[in-house]
Amino acid sequence: MTSPHSLYATTLGEQGSWVVFCHGLFGQGKNWTQVAKVVAQRHRVLLLDMPQHGRSPWTPDFDYLDAADQVAAALPDGPAAVVGHSMGGKIAMVLALRHPERVERLCAVDIAPVAYDSAHSFDRYVSAMRGLDVATLTARADADRAMTEAAPDPVVRGFLLQNLRRSEDGTGWHWQPNLEVIGDRLDVITGWPAEELTGVAPYEGPVLWVRGDRSEHVRDEDAEAMAAYFPRVRKVTVKGSGHWVHSEQPAAFTSVVQQFLGD
Repeated sequence: MTSPHSLYATTLGEQGSWVVFCHGLFGQGKNWTQVAKVVAQRHRVLLLDMPQHGRSPWTPDFDYLDAADQVAAALPDGPAAVVGHSMGGKIAMVLALRHPERVERLCAVDIAPVAYDSAHSFDRYVSAMRGLDVATLTARADADRAMTEAAPDPVVRGFLLQNLRRSEDGTGWHWQPNLEVIGDRLDVITGWPAEELTGVAPYEGPVLWVRGDRSEHVRDEDAEAMAAYFPRVRKVTVKGSGHWVHSEQPAAFTSVVQQFLGD
């Protein structure tokens, strides 16, 4: 379901409280499907395509406050549990701070409310994606070969290429994400709107902070910033996982989330 002014969403489950999932950079709501199908046995689930991603509408710019407000507008009536990974985790955190009445509880996955010096690491992906001549592309395999230098890891390359879609008439290809805005605003996406959130009250609801034990996205020194914004935070480390906790260790991650939801 979508409109020119709302985020694209997929729903699962028919009863229970709402659980909303927010994906990371270059992701889509459907990335959460494996976890969401289990959660939907007891809850109604909303999988959102974040601003500038998937089938959600494009806007001229990106910042976390606007993205959080767009998510708030897409939420069902009443408070919901919100789960967000990476970029989606930052959107979820800003959502909880700006609209605490809409967030019953928050799960931030392998991300902290701090600025990261990692925009440069995504530049090569965006450049390669923008440099691909989709007008002359004949098969997805050609795109895979063209992206190999920028993304030599086949798992990462496959993740990026999920955003390459055939045109509705079947005659061509297009990228779903707004690569121009994403590329121009990588410093904002990897940053944190600390100045804009000055004076905002801490979020007093329960917060689960999940990290992968092999990931470098959550550091010991980030705990102070997390506790300042989210005083009721509890950190859980998932063993055998890097940054993509929910896809690398889906069973362990799902169990942790279910416990947090009270299932």
